[in-house]
Amino acid sequence: MKVEAWLFGITTIFLVLVTPAYWLITDAATDCNADPGVSCADWTGTSALVMTTLLTAMVTLYLGFHARRMDARPEDRIDGEIADGAGELGFFPPYSWWPFWCACTLGIIVLATAMTQWWMVVLGAALGVLTLSGWIFEYYRGEHAH
Repeated sequence: MKVEAWLFGITTIFLVLVTPAYWLITDAATDCNADPGVSCADWTGTSALVMTTLLTAMVTLYLGFHARRMDARPEDRIDGEIADGAGELGFFPPYSWWPFWCACTLGIIVLATAMTQWWMVVLGAALGVLTLSGWIFEYYRGEHAH
């Protein structure tokens, strides 16, 4: 996990340097035909770069904290062998319909918001509570309970 944290850290540093440079370069544009007192900066690209920087910083922090808490994986050790990675890797759930129903519920909420139909937002939120609770508790009952 340390290698992944370093890769995201380097990307974060790169974006921290590129974002203000992008803002300055787009602000210095002289061909925008605007008033002299109006900024010509590309706010869409600048805000996208700021959000990308924050997201990569978030992933860097998560991977860095997680790497300190867990033991070194076989691929992280110099003396690691292929056979060290054999065996059970964790729990991977079988098929589930709950993500589909959660996505449909989110679609209802987004569509209702776009159409300003607030009663549908409330209906979608109620359905969302049901579908999300079904997804969370699906392994407490039935054949896949553990």
